[in-house]
Formats: sequence, structure tokens, C-alpha cells
Amino acid sequence: MAKSEKKKPTRPARPAPTSVVAELILAPARPATAAPATGRRAPAPATYRILRTTQVDEYDKAVSAEAAAGPAVAPPSDNFQGTDRKAAKLSIADGQVESFNDLKDLIDSLTADDDMIHHQPRIKTTSTSKRVAEEERNVKVTAFLYAASREKDNDFHLIVGRDPSSSAMYMTMEVSGLPSSSTSSRATLEQARDDYKAFFANQPNGLPGPSYDFYDPPIPVEIGGSLFFDMTHAKGGHPGPHDLRPDMPTIWEVHPVTSIVFEP
Repeated sequence: MAKSEKKKPTRPARPAPTSVVAELILAPARPATAAPATGRRAPAPATYRILRTTQVDEYDKAVSAEAAAGPAVAPPSDNFQGTDRKAAKLSIADGQVESFNDLKDLIDSLTADDDMIHHQPRIKTTSTSKRVAEEERNVKVTAFLYAASREKDNDFHLIVGRDPSSSAMYMTMEVSGLPSSSTSSRATLEQARDDYKAFFANQPNGLPGPSYDFYDPPIPVEIGGSLFFDMTHAKGGHPGPHDLRPDMPTIWEVHPVTSIVFEP
């Protein structure tokens, strides 16, 4: 008889108190005609706490408590400002949408990180680097938003995880900065970005800045997009806030996010 799988110890999804520099209350912008939540999920709370922290990705410079606590200073536009694998990041995969009810099932379906790091031909990080065959997948998953930050390239960096009642597991999903108006993906990416921002419209300082905001409780989402292997972080520091990073088993991402529905 096979040995039963040991249950992974549960780590708290909230940030270390010493990293929290501000607390905001988010009363989401919900449609006036929205029907009450039904089905297997508990009803959405009336409000969420936004716990603003000094936590950043492992490869980023530290952010002072004063800078993190202050109002997030948005760049002058929503346009994408990065270069690494720009062609892939701003494109939408060709594959049919695969749906998952558990983030773990999505992560289990991915090609192993080590195989992607040693991919042949090698995945370059130049701006013209396009999607490889393993990245031509579109996915949609029912999950929870635990934390988010805004990166220098104008991407919103979302840390999406499993149901809080399950063992912890998280993955990066990025609401992309926008490509030029002539790019075929522009309209889809702009709609996803608008839908993301709209949820925080009632909280003037609700959008994250360069350090991570945590959400208490985590926010239910249905999120879709194209799979992307973040070759930039194949070596050195990995994405994710310090307190959630140990439960992020892959540098695969959903990037770009092409649809996001809060409290589905």
C-alpha cells in the first residue's frame, strides 16, 4: 500500500507585522445590480483590508517604510516600459483556453522549470524573443489574489494562490503594461487592465506601488491569460514577496493576463 502523502504545513498568508507600514480599507466598486454570491464560495466580504508592506521581489531594491506608506506614484502612462522578452510578454498565445478549478492543477500541467531553463533552442531574454511552443497555451483558473505590486515596466504583478483552506501554493500573473496602439493584442490587454483597476476605484490609494500590498482576506478571482516562462529569473532572485515566495514553486507566469473577474 502506498504511503499517504504528508500534508504540507500551512504557512500564514498574511505579511509579517514588521513589514506592514499602512492599512487601507477597500470597499470594492461592485455593479449596483450584481446578484448575491452563490455556489460553493462563501459570500464576498463587504470590505477587504489592504496591508501595504515593504516587501519586494527578491531581485528588487529595498523600499523604505516611508516610501511604501506614501501614496503610490503612478507613471505618466500605462504603456509597457520594459525590454526583456517584450515580444512574448505583449503577445497572446494561439492555444485554446484550458480551464482549471485549482491553481495546483495548473502548475502541475507546466513543463518543468529546469527543462525550460535548458530549452533548445535556448530562450533568449532579448526584446524580440517570441513565444516558444510550450508557451502557446491560454489558461483560465479560479483562484484568489493574495498580493500585488506595480513594477517599473508598468506591469501589475499579481500573486495568485489556491483557496485559503488548501495547502499554500502561489503563482505570478501579470496585468501587462500596454503595447502600442497598432499591436493586435492592445484592445484585449487594455480591457484586462481597466477591469483590474476598476475593482479598486473606490479606494483612491488602492492600486499597489513598488512594494507589495497584501489582501485580507484574499480576493476571489477568475483570471485568464497566456503562459510565459520568465527566463530573466532563471538565475538569481525570484519574484514574489518574502512571506509568500517559499510557496511559489515555479517561475512560470500567466503573462499577459487577458481577462480578470473579481468575486466571480
